[in-house]
Amino acid sequence: MDYGLTLALIGAGLAALLAGIGSAIGIGTAGRSATGVLSEKPERYGQMFIMVVLPGTQGFYGFLAAFLVMLNLNFFGEEGVPELSTTLGLQVLIACLPIAFAGLVSAIFQGRVCSGGILMAAKRPEMAFKAGVVYAVMVEVYAVLGLLVTMFMLLFGINWPTGV
Repeated sequence: MDYGLTLALIGAGLAALLAGIGSAIGIGTAGRSATGVLSEKPERYGQMFIMVVLPGTQGFYGFLAAFLVMLNLNFFGEEGVPELSTTLGLQVLIACLPIAFAGLVSAIFQGRVCSGGILMAAKRPEMAFKAGVVYAVMVEVYAVLGLLVTMFMLLFGINWPTGV
């Protein structure tokens, strides 16, 4: 019995799940800092908002990878999902791992960087973009690289079945 479809779906699920967990943790970390600052300085909401939502992008990257898998598996077509060999399913699973783990780890650390940027912006609002956002984007680069590796493997490294 081939477990290809099961392995491919595990890969898609891990991409969305792990990157989403990282985003939730990162946003939670930054959000806690922002609520503390905003309780005393509500006029700084705009500066805080961007740093709170930045760690959420990794969750979208994981969703994009999962969507690409489902699209290539014809989840949304009328013909149905084709049979997959165990080897092909394993290839898809492995292709999803870069964004799954890069998204998880980078979102958590981006939340920490954003939290620091939020606390800095409370005292030095002119530094909110220069240091807070720019440093957070540096962490984001690694999630983008994970997404690119996943996309390249899914789009160019896998011979997807063409029909049922």
